[in-house]
This record gives sequence, structure tokens and C-alpha cells, in this order.
Amino acid sequence: MSQKVLVLNQDYSALTICSMPKAFLLVYLNKAELVAESSTAKLHSISQTFPFPSVIRLHRYVYFPYKGVVLTRQNIFKRDANTCQYCGSKDHLTLDHVMPKSRQGRTSWDNLTTACKYCNSKKGDLTPEEAGMHLARHPFKPSFVMFLRNFSGILDQQWIPFVGSKREPIY
Repeated sequence: MSQKVLVLNQDYSALTICSMPKAFLLVYLNKAELVAESSTAKLHSISQTFPFPSVIRLHRYVYFPYKGVVLTRQNIFKRDANTCQYCGSKDHLTLDHVMPKSRQGRTSWDNLTTACKYCNSKKGDLTPEEAGMHLARHPFKPSFVMFLRNFSGILDQQWIPFVGSKREPIY
């Protein structure tokens, strides 16, 4: 029951991911239609068997003015694959401002990267160039669909027609 379901807007654009019970309820209450079902599981009641949703589409269009990825510590870590962007370590991770805050560096997707405590301390109040450190991947703001596809870690094969299958370029 912990399986996630892709929710599409009426125009088949990816809207969000929800839990399987919520998706089943939307379909059962006729607020959404089943687009793709899981081939591995079924929902059973005492007298009926229902398909296990994998992708659903809402019957009514939901206007969603801002469909971006929220800037949070966990989302930066997901984007950077829980890896220090200077040395590749996966231990003792922190956030680093590429352009230090003391030099008017902003707290934004394009200026935050994942760094281990050692590299963050070594870099200090310098830019990576001044500190003689090289970023494995420059920070960037992922699109909503890119984040669903590449960084959520839940990509079901049946989602591919709606969110794509290959990674978008980093820059």
C-alpha cells in the first residue's frame, strides 16, 4: 500500500505523485480515471477485485500556477545524489554556498551545492576557484518533471510516456 501513483492533469501533464489509497479513492469517487494499472498487484475487497493504480488522470483541469520544485535541504541533497560535489564523499553532508553569503551569494538553486563538512570547511569564505577546488557538477534548478523523473527515485515504467525516460541535460 506504500506504492506511489502519478497524477496527471486533464491535459495529461504530470501534476503530482500521491499515495495509492488516495489515487484509488479519486478513481472510486469518479474524480479521476485509471490510465495505467499495476501488473503486479490488485486490490481486493470481500466481493470485488480492483486494479491497482499506477497512473491516473483527473476529470477536471486543475490550474496550478507554479509547478516548481521547492528549495529545501533534502531536495538539494537529492539533486546532488547525496554526494559531496567537491570530493565525492557521502558522509557528513552539509550545504555550501558556491558564492559565499559574505560576498552577497544568494540562497538559491544555482548557488547551493552539497558538500561534506571537510570540503565546506576547507573552502570557507572563498569561491571554488580561489580555494583550488573543482565542482563535479555545477548547481542548477531542476524542472518539476525532471525532478519527478530523475530525483524522486520512484519512476515506474508506466510513467515514462508522461514524464520521459532519459535525463535532461544538467546545464
